[in-house]
Amino acid sequence: MKHIAVIAAAALCGGFATLNAAELDAAALAKAKATYEKECAKCHGKEGKGDTKMGQKLECKDYSKAEVWAKFKDEEALKALKEGLKKDGKTQMKAFGDKLKDQEIKDLIAFMKKFKKD
Repeated sequence: MKHIAVIAAAALCGGFATLNAAELDAAALAKAKATYEKECAKCHGKEGKGDTKMGQKLECKDYSKAEVWAKFKDEEALKALKEGLKKDGKTQMKAFGDKLKDQEIKDLIAFMKKFKKD
């Protein structure tokens, strides 16, 4: 009986470790998607094309294009999201460094890369 309990506990622990990792990935993706929809889509568009009225005014990049991502490195994206973007002294994109942790910003970038069409 004792062996069954140990085997069951080991199976559960192994199962939970895998399950938690998958849930964490799904949870991080869901949170990044919600953040994008709330904070980014109004300019960058639902599909990251920058095709909204505000996106066109601000000349947002089309994140569905592979060549945009080839030139726009993760470090630049992280910095832009943390610090925001200014052009001619005017804020083009607000900073999110005070609202989002670095990992949340990285998750947001990973989510946005899903817009890329090869």
